[in-house]
Amino acid sequence: MIEERLDGRSVVVFGGSSGVGLAVAQRASLLGGTVTIASRNRQRLAAAAAQCDGLETASVDVRDADAVAKFFTGRDPFDHVVVSAAELSTSTLRDRPLSEARAAVESKLWGAIHVAHSARIRDTGSLTLVSGMLGVRPSGAATMLSVINAGLDTLAKALATEMAPIRVNCASPGRLDTPWWDHLSDSQRHDLFSKTAAALPVKRVGTADEVAAQIIHLMLNGFLSGSVVQIDGGGSAA
Repeated sequence: MIEERLDGRSVVVFGGSSGVGLAVAQRASLLGGTVTIASRNRQRLAAAAAQCDGLETASVDVRDADAVAKFFTGRDPFDHVVVSAAELSTSTLRDRPLSEARAAVESKLWGAIHVAHSARIRDTGSLTLVSGMLGVRPSGAATMLSVINAGLDTLAKALATEMAPIRVNCASPGRLDTPWWDHLSDSQRHDLFSKTAAALPVKRVGTADEVAAQIIHLMLNGFLSGSVVQIDGGGSAA
């Protein structure tokens, strides 16, 4: 029987101050987990803590391997670790400075690697990474993000054997209605989501909470490891 609650379990979410990460933290807390959210943005951390009682916050930049290692030093092992942190934008490769490509890799891919390298997780626990649909459906309009997401998918599969019996999985969302798109105007955002919805079998974009629900399932299902779960409204099958 799959457990349905996280009572007495400790959870840390890197990138937990907004979007999917915050939705995971909120769900885990409602299910009885003791939750820590880690982010480099102190203002977002404060705002996130105000939205959900009982959350511990930690200012950690996942791009800094020493800072990540310091976070875990002296703490008891966590039951579940989630990495959804990323500070990047979609772009072509050849039309943008290489410094932007490196920064994207440092944030999303190396950030996950830093956490995986230093995380202290109970043998009965889990590590969940968050990639994205571009890992299996690459686009020249987002070349580096396509590469990064594919790398995260592979990282999760490899770590599942390296870190066993700790379970390692990857959630791969499609396009979501989250603050990640706040740089667009309302009309641009509406047009983008409408175009995306029209191409999906479910005829709408997803939400952070729907992805969070799947990540919680990855925590609770003790037989899931080495899996990359597509949460994309049927986009990978269309």
